[in-house]
Amino acid sequence: MTLPPAVLFLGMASPRQFFEDITKGRFKQVYYFYGSEDYRRSEAEKFVADHFLPDLQRSINYLKIDSKKTSAAELAAALSNLPMLGERQVYVVGNFESYKPKDQEQLLKYIKPKDPNRVIILSTPSAKTPKKTSQFFKTISEIAETVEFGKMKPEDVHSTIVTRLAKNKLSIDADARELLIGLVDGDRGGLESELNKLIDFKSEGGSITIDDIQKVCAGYQVFSIFELGDVIVAGNAPKVFKMVQSLLGAGTNVGYLISQLQAHFISLFLVKNGKAPVGNRNFPFLVSKFREQARAFSNQQLEGIIITLDEAMVESRHQRFTEELVLETLIFKLLNRH
Repeated sequence: MTLPPAVLFLGMASPRQFFEDITKGRFKQVYYFYGSEDYRRSEAEKFVADHFLPDLQRSINYLKIDSKKTSAAELAAALSNLPMLGERQVYVVGNFESYKPKDQEQLLKYIKPKDPNRVIILSTPSAKTPKKTSQFFKTISEIAETVEFGKMKPEDVHSTIVTRLAKNKLSIDADARELLIGLVDGDRGGLESELNKLIDFKSEGGSITIDDIQKVCAGYQVFSIFELGDVIVAGNAPKVFKMVQSLLGAGTNVGYLISQLQAHFISLFLVKNGKAPVGNRNFPFLVSKFREQARAFSNQQLEGIIITLDEAMVESRHQRFTEELVLETLIFKLLNRH
């Protein structure tokens, strides 16, 4: 892929540096947002618009374009329209990677004229995150400031929980806090959602307990995956399907659910063999639950389940079958394996 004649802006920025720059009014003309955290990426797009556009222009000059639904010619026409005198624009072009390399090259030429009154954000969803060694990423990096939005670190999740609850005159028990940290698994969107529910649920001045987490957050990620594992062990097919539908209804997509099951059963295997679980799951309360659940499986069963989950993940990515069919087949295989 040939580079545009001129390089506009270069460099990579951490989310922290990016937010600091925007807060201080330092904007780049072109950004490229990517990474595993779609919620943080979406919030960053809004953050740019809120700080760059005057109030009266946000409704008309904050333009979001989905490349999958917009031809390269249509996007080129939109980008060729520069802001009118006294106005500003923010363009968010999602799924930019979906265009063919030649189309990307042509589109990037429309970004060449430097205009301090326009910010263009190119982005890629988490499922399509490019490798940093790819030609696509190298080219984007040479014309835009790239910002990777990954999962929050456990210490950042901890700080956010404590600070947010304190502002609402609430505290949280240590074991409940550990469970909540494991539950959200670094997912900023999930953390915000669960904290909102807990704040609405608990009376001012109270302390959040594990029971509260189970009552309010049971439909989300890690704790639900533990429960799902228990139901798989019991061989209760109707309940397994019901729980899966509940998770999907709460906004968990099929690919993410499969990845969480992968991490869960790999953790079961590791804990069963005296090692630490993967990711943000190495908390005393969670490890004891892993150890308890792992007793119901042999190493051979866990190895078979992990292979089955890996096959399902490959199927979901290749999209040869519908996600619903991939998930249904996976559930039957898991039940039969145990």
